Amino acid sequence: MGWWLVDSDTLAESRFVVSPLAEATACLYTLEKASAAHPAERAWLDAHLPAYRARLAGDPITALLLKAARGRNWTADFLTPAPAGEGEAVFEEELARVRETPPGVAQADVEVALRGPLPAPLRRTDLAERAADLLEWVWTRTVLPSWPRRRRIMEADIVARVGQLSQGGWAAALDDMRPGMRWLGGDRLQINTFDYPPRRIGGARLMFVPVTTRQAWASWTAGLRYALIYPCTGTLADPARAPVPEALGRLLGPARARVLTLLAAPKSTTHLVALTGQPLGSVGRHLKVLLDAGLVRRRRAGRSVLYYRTPLGDALAGLDPEAGEDR
Repeated sequence: MGWWLVDSDTLAESRFVVSPLAEATACLYTLEKASAAHPAERAWLDAHLPAYRARLAGDPITALLLKAARGRNWTADFLTPAPAGEGEAVFEEELARVRETPPGVAQADVEVALRGPLPAPLRRTDLAERAADLLEWVWTRTVLPSWPRRRRIMEADIVARVGQLSQGGWAAALDDMRPGMRWLGGDRLQINTFDYPPRRIGGARLMFVPVTTRQAWASWTAGLRYALIYPCTGTLADPARAPVPEALGRLLGPARARVLTLLAAPKSTTHLVALTGQPLGSVGRHLKVLLDAGLVRRRRAGRSVLYYRTPLGDALAGLDPEAGEDR
């Protein structure tokens, strides 16, 4: 398995970070895979996949580079730099780190991903520039138009993770963060199930980076920054498609019933606004009614307040009280 040795000081200083470049990279991977995790992502793919495929068809060198850089269970390091983690990340500044990769480094990274020599067409000095151009295209055409909503969903996920951390420690916050990842105890953090040697990351900055697609990877600048990119619990699913039991909708009203169905796991008001598409004031009024009726409770997690269903709310929603949220 792949696991990191994380000392207590590094873990204590770790942080959650929103990265526009990570979101663009995750969307690039989703376009390349052409497989949707939910109906709204299918609609997103239908809207952008034809132009993406046309973009690569017109640039076979970049298409080959992307395939080679993704490798077999390993992505070329220069393609996924760890976020700086200082202040608010700006896409153009993050992308510059990809674009400015020295040619020899980019070529060597691709060879590591391939586990072999570069194909002849990729023996050139503009690999990093081509990768950056493709990421910029994905960001501008497919991510930027919906970035405010994507960012709200990621920020809401961070609030929920901090709540898990305060209630159950790092094991609770990390164990369901990404496939194959769990806290092994001591100073060992399993990050995937691949047979890689342990990596000690003491004295470096450790960051957890949510993205809105079902993508996950690790990245690092050795000795300085390490990042684990994970799929956040909120999605860009169309709120109108959220399943609401018909009888519950008639009883509470469709909008309020939708809020109740989303509270199988704790969520902040911001999270609910992002998932439902309802205005902040409307969500607040629905929560007050649900609180007064004893269907939900709330608790503070850091600077945020998280809402969650009571057993009565679970019963009314028609779900097993022990069941988690559908994802």
